[in-house]
Amino acid sequence: MSTIGRTAKQFNYPALAAFLGLILSPLLPFASVRADDWLVDVPPATALRAPPPGIQIIVDHSGQREKGIASIYSHSFDGRLMANGRPYQPTSHVAASRSLPLGTVARVTNLQNGKSTQVTIEDRGPFISGRVVDLTPLAANEIGLTEDAGLAPVIVSPLSVPQPDGSIKPGAGAQEAASARPNATELVSNATLARFDEE
Repeated sequence: MSTIGRTAKQFNYPALAAFLGLILSPLLPFASVRADDWLVDVPPATALRAPPPGIQIIVDHSGQREKGIASIYSHSFDGRLMANGRPYQPTSHVAASRSLPLGTVARVTNLQNGKSTQVTIEDRGPFISGRVVDLTPLAANEIGLTEDAGLAPVIVSPLSVPQPDGSIKPGAGAQEAASARPNATELVSNATLARFDEE
């Protein structure tokens, strides 16, 4: 018998198998995990897109209106994580802002046609100069912004703005709506006048 044959015969294969099983067994629970599942463990701020170098996120809790350009989310972001850690859905009323606190409810009005829609800020962006909000295709369509056009001038009017202490502050949009809405006394007075006019 050759030296190679004796060496192969003397090698302890069962011991090798047991050793490899001991080393690899902690990894077995991850064997069925898909690559996409690892996105859950990615920090939410970088899961969808991170600010380019030199761009700093400064959150504004004042609730003031902002005028600028609205754009539409790219389809490449469908299903990926937003800054709040939830998956982005193109058929939802979420939006991205560089400055509004996450959770802010805002009204976005297209200055070209006066159409508006209500969105909730759940993501960060857009990171292009002059742009103030990224809209889902659904929200964009509601203000007459098509994917062919791509961009539209808008005013973003916050309605409710989360504060650092956990409270919610009415934004400029809510104050405008309240001032435009007649109060109960005015409604009663108008009804009374109408009745007198009929008599």
